[in-house]
Amino acid sequence: MQTLTDKLVAKKENGIGWVIFNNPARRNAVSLEMWQAMPIVLDDYARDPAVRVVILKGEGEKAFVAGADISQFKEKRSSPEAVGEYNAAADRANKALHDCPKPTIAMIRGFCIGGGTALAVGCDIRIAADDSRFGVPAAKLGLGYRFNGIKRLSDVVGPAFAAEIFFTARQFSAQEALAMNLINRLVPVAEIEKYTLDYANAIVDNAPLTIAAVKRGIIEYLKNPAERDLAACQRMVDGCYASEDYKEGQTAFMEKRKPVFKGR
Repeated sequence: MQTLTDKLVAKKENGIGWVIFNNPARRNAVSLEMWQAMPIVLDDYARDPAVRVVILKGEGEKAFVAGADISQFKEKRSSPEAVGEYNAAADRANKALHDCPKPTIAMIRGFCIGGGTALAVGCDIRIAADDSRFGVPAAKLGLGYRFNGIKRLSDVVGPAFAAEIFFTARQFSAQEALAMNLINRLVPVAEIEKYTLDYANAIVDNAPLTIAAVKRGIIEYLKNPAERDLAACQRMVDGCYASEDYKEGQTAFMEKRKPVFKGR
């Protein structure tokens, strides 16, 4: 799939939509063009029924994403207006990831810093290699960190660990990240790709309508109670029971075979 920049690679393979941060010379730091490309890619994956799960990864062995591309800041964030435009692009990318109706997995190895941590937190599942390093160095750079980013990290690790991450601005090991619930799974670096693919394929094989209903429920749960659309959640649950896949699941169970779900 063609994107706005060659530093963000998008491809579809066997039910998986890949988002690959392809800036290894800068440890996959995210440029403005990469932020701008992300919502377009994720919208395409959201609309494509052949895509059942989305995986984010960094190119190479050194980093998932080592933050925003600070080399662009002098040019792209040189005035309050430019800062606003840059932040709006990053916000749109993070919101598109957070609201993606497909399951999202961050496959992490190496540095996952700043905006990289934010992107990982925006995914449903984070699988990290044991060489991963995490951190949000905003306090070491004098950057303001906005409410949505603070809330999303706090939703994952809780406010106490979020405070530690933000206040110290230090880097955390993969083992520390696991203890904070910042990641779901910690695996040896040599096994990260196989483990993540096996994990994703298990999701691909499951009933898409059920997965979509659960994902919508999680999205609504993370909203303020007054903003939740529980009726939409219930419609999706009802759709599961009215689907061909529901019948297929029952039939496959009785016949002791693996079900073949079609998403309808």
